[in-house]
Amino acid sequence: MGDLKFYKHEFFLTAGECTPQKEMPLPLLVSRLIEVATEHANIWGVGYANLIEDNQAWVLSRVTIEMEDFPRVNEHYTIQTWVEGYTRFYSQRNFEFLDEHGKVLGYARTIWLVIDLSAREMMDISKFSYIISNIYDKECPIEPQSRLRTVEHDNARVAKHTFQYSETDINRHVNSVRYVEQLLNQWSIEHYERNRVKRFEIAYMKECLGGLTYDIAVNEEDVTDAKLEISHMVDGKQEVNCRARFIFEERKQ
Repeated sequence: MGDLKFYKHEFFLTAGECTPQKEMPLPLLVSRLIEVATEHANIWGVGYANLIEDNQAWVLSRVTIEMEDFPRVNEHYTIQTWVEGYTRFYSQRNFEFLDEHGKVLGYARTIWLVIDLSAREMMDISKFSYIISNIYDKECPIEPQSRLRTVEHDNARVAKHTFQYSETDINRHVNSVRYVEQLLNQWSIEHYERNRVKRFEIAYMKECLGGLTYDIAVNEEDVTDAKLEISHMVDGKQEVNCRARFIFEERKQ
């Protein structure tokens, strides 16, 4: 099986998976890194099938992605992953994205936690002895996630979205990838014809639920560095479900 500390998986990008720009969409990239992380955890014996026996599950808390380029249609690409470190409640897992020639396309930093599905509370993961023995010493050269601050609605454009059945997952809340889709949808196709996502950050703070309507606020005072927030009203107060950031750069013609 090789070195259990480091795991990789090769994929092929089909035409049906691509954006209008004939490249891999950001939501699919997030979906793939979740898939690869799950495969790696399964090898260690701490995947979904193991944790669910104690009514527990891994939950993605933060994602930071920085890409020089995205995989293109009809190309193979590889995702590599390893655990950088952990605390009592969080595991820090990194990713490297390669094209079919072995060229680095980008990196991702992620934070994961384990929750008790009944109490919806974080669990102490220090008891998972596999973590300390499987820390992998490999550089992830992108900066950690920045501090994502509140997006004031008075200084933002605000859209509304009601999450539906098809956007929910096995944990009975909105799937992590669906947040990314809705955040991307705050700009037009023409915007993405001119610009590409250079860096993306998201912090999942409180789960969104199907059937409820949420505000999506976008502050783009700096057009290349947009801040976003998904929230909804609870007892007369705005409750934040996630915060995000997009750094755009102009496409090379």
